[in-house]
Amino acid sequence: MAIRLNRIYTRTGDKGTTGLVGGKRVPKASARIEAYGTVDELNSILGIVRTYLPEYRERFGADYEWYFEMLRRVQNELFDVGSELATPPEVEYEGMHRMGPGEVAKLEEEMDRMEQELEPLKTFVLPGGGVLNAYLHQARTVSRRAERVCWALNESEPVNEHLLAYLNRLADHLFVQSRWVSKRLGDAEFLWDRGLRIDERRTAKRKTRPGS
Repeated sequence: MAIRLNRIYTRTGDKGTTGLVGGKRVPKASARIEAYGTVDELNSILGIVRTYLPEYRERFGADYEWYFEMLRRVQNELFDVGSELATPPEVEYEGMHRMGPGEVAKLEEEMDRMEQELEPLKTFVLPGGGVLNAYLHQARTVSRRAERVCWALNESEPVNEHLLAYLNRLADHLFVQSRWVSKRLGDAEFLWDRGLRIDERRTAKRKTRPGS
C-alpha cells in the first residue's frame, strides 16, 4: 500500500473522529485508536533510548551495534503492529504484513542471549539506576498497557493472536534489556527493599533456631 504524506494537518479530526485504513471513521476514544496510540507511545520511548545510546558506545563494547540494530528493528516492528491495528478485519488487503510467530521467536532468542550474562533475581527490581534503565522500564510498562488495551479490543473485534503474543513478549524483553543494559554500563541495580528485609528476617530466624 502506497504511503503519501503530502499534508500533515487535514482538519478532518476536529469533530472527534479519525480514519482507519480503508476510510472508516471511528471515535478517537475507541479501543482500536487507543490500541495503536499506545503502541505509538511505546515506540516513542524506544526512540529516546536509541537517541541516548551513542553516548554509551564505548561502554557497550562489541555488542553496541547488535543492540542498536535490535532497537531499530523493534521500532520498525511496532510500526507494523500499529499499522495492523489501524486496519479493521473487513478491509485487510493482499500482501498486508501481519505479525507472526517469527517476530515472537526472535524476541525470545534475544532474551535468552541477554539473560546468559545476568544473575538470577531473588526479588523485584526498581526502575532506575541509569538513564537507559529508567526509559526501558517506562517502555516496559507501556508495552504492558498496550497489551491490555489490545485484549480489551479483542473482546469486540478479533486481534491477531501473534500480535498479542508479541506485545506480551516485548514487555518481558524490555525488562531483560533494562537489566542487561545496566550490567553492560556498570549501573547500579536497585532491588525492592521490602523483599530484601523479609529475606533478612527469615535468615535471622533460622540462625536463632536451636541447633542452627
